[in-house]
Amino acid sequence: MTRYGSQFGPHFTFLGVPECDLSDPESYKDAEVVIVGAPFDGGTSFRAGARFGPQALRAACYLEHDGKRPSLAMRVDGLQDLGVVDAGDVEMFSGDAARSCADLEIEIEKIASSGAIPLILGGDHTVTWPDVTGVARARGWGKIAVIHFDAHADTGDITFGSLIGHGQPMRRLIESGAVRGDRFLQIGLRGYWPEAETLQWMAEQGMRSYEMTEIVQRGLNECLTEAFDIALSDCDGVFLSVDIDVCDPGHAPGTGTPEPGGLSARELLDAVRRICYQLPVVGMDIVEVAPPYDHADITAMLGNRVVLEALSAIARRKKDQRDGTIWNPALPLLADRIPGEQS
Repeated sequence: MTRYGSQFGPHFTFLGVPECDLSDPESYKDAEVVIVGAPFDGGTSFRAGARFGPQALRAACYLEHDGKRPSLAMRVDGLQDLGVVDAGDVEMFSGDAARSCADLEIEIEKIASSGAIPLILGGDHTVTWPDVTGVARARGWGKIAVIHFDAHADTGDITFGSLIGHGQPMRRLIESGAVRGDRFLQIGLRGYWPEAETLQWMAEQGMRSYEMTEIVQRGLNECLTEAFDIALSDCDGVFLSVDIDVCDPGHAPGTGTPEPGGLSARELLDAVRRICYQLPVVGMDIVEVAPPYDHADITAMLGNRVVLEALSAIARRKKDQRDGTIWNPALPLLADRIPGEQS
């Protein structure tokens, strides 16, 4: 049913973190985050290629792959301080979307049930359906809010005769009851889809979508603050789903359905950092990185940094909760000078 290692190409872990085997709970019993690849792009409606995303996300870095990445800003090492391990890829056959999604869901539920945070490297956005479902089965059906960064709502019903695809996972999640529509927050929407019928369905579910024009007018931070208040109401945790096409194609060209006018790379990284520091994140995926359309690893590098920002922020959150401290992002680096040193 599953395969560990790399489904496509040579096998290596995310930036050199230790390996684990999901068939052996002892191999990840002390981990706080388990990375797993979901190399599936059988749900794409335009350009395929995201099946190679997990490999690219694991590799995209100019530093040594030594399982260490101290954050300059947050003064923690997300890979070391959390105990991050990599389970390799779940085998996902693009010719059988239903089977592939079912297999992934089993593995994600297994990780979440252990108490660890599953961090899934996609893959197209189809995989968010089994990702969130697996977490909800383990952590509370209907008790997990979703914060979803994307150019597209992904709330379609049937595409090319199928209920399963990268334009439909959010509808499947809400229809199943795994997630409440009124605890589903979408950030960065823009463009020329969906049609009025789908928008009406979204409104009936109580979904809250922040289109780019609203974000520009109000500011991303204000929109996030509002979204946080909704997400934390009557829910026990948050699942963060990041479609790399939420960014403008100038910042993330390597994706299947690029849409001009999105967030900058800096805005996305800052937002992910804030979410993972301020909210109880219980699961995360990063999807739609499609290396065949990338240039100079721009998109893969951004996706890699999205993962690192998330891990660093989670590590800092845990440190501050343990030590009773508060991280101040405005603290200048000079504040770290040697005690007693003259200004």
